[in-house]
Amino acid sequence: MSDRLSVFKTYKLFVGGKFPRSESGRVYEVTDSKGKWLANAPLSSRKDARDAVVAARKAFGGWSGATAYNRGQILYRVAEMLEGRREQFVAEVADAEGLSKSKAAAQVDAAIDRWVWYAGWTDKIAQIAGGTNPVAGPFFNVSSPEPTGVVAVLAPQESSLLGLVSVIAPAIAAGNTVVVVTSERSPLPALSLGEVLATSDVPGGVVNVLSGKTAEIAAPLAAHQDVNAIDLAGADAELAKALEVAAADNLKRVLRPQPVDWAADPGTERLMAFLETKTVWHPTGSLGAGGSSY
Repeated sequence: MSDRLSVFKTYKLFVGGKFPRSESGRVYEVTDSKGKWLANAPLSSRKDARDAVVAARKAFGGWSGATAYNRGQILYRVAEMLEGRREQFVAEVADAEGLSKSKAAAQVDAAIDRWVWYAGWTDKIAQIAGGTNPVAGPFFNVSSPEPTGVVAVLAPQESSLLGLVSVIAPAIAAGNTVVVVTSERSPLPALSLGEVLATSDVPGGVVNVLSGKTAEIAAPLAAHQDVNAIDLAGADAELAKALEVAAADNLKRVLRPQPVDWAADPGTERLMAFLETKTVWHPTGSLGAGGSSY
């Protein structure tokens, strides 16, 4: 019996719930920490970035309008599916970050746990970030958090899975949709995560994953009029400054890059980063009168 050839995996983008190749047809070589070739990853273009924004905007109404409980169920399902493919991700993270199998396994387990963490937060956000406000008058004054909209996320460059999950999960837990730019050097765990999301009840377009040159993809996203916010976690100081200038031109909300220990307790900063507060006034003792909001 002759030895069979291995079937190499073809990594693709994840946009609108589908797996397109880059519209340019370009790819780039991905290597492990020792320089050994691992795979060819799609080299996304500006057109891919624009297509991802269109998909994210189309998905926003349904995702933001879903109940918080339903979003929590879906995020928990992501954890379930990631658990089922644990060994694959351990191998990919080990190659991507030059880790031993045991250390890579710890990273994957932490990423799974992080999905569960944010799944539990979906129906508690309003209790923490909203509430009734005391006013000097015969009115109810109620503030409630609402998602910002389409968020561009530059994934951390070094933490290929745990850091990635730590920036995606809070944004979608809060009801936003995202366009994710993967780690430039280590995109494979992120591209594989797209396959997990596709089988996890996450509606198409809620998460869109683009690989390639971070600066090349991020520039059109920062300048895009239909992107409401940008997380610069994966940008260096020079790129972050340029993107902040582009984002200011169309009044995007910007989360600046900062040193983060992705293995630490994530807290709620990123969960609350891309929320807007809607405040409604309503007269007391009058069910027939209409309230006003601002």
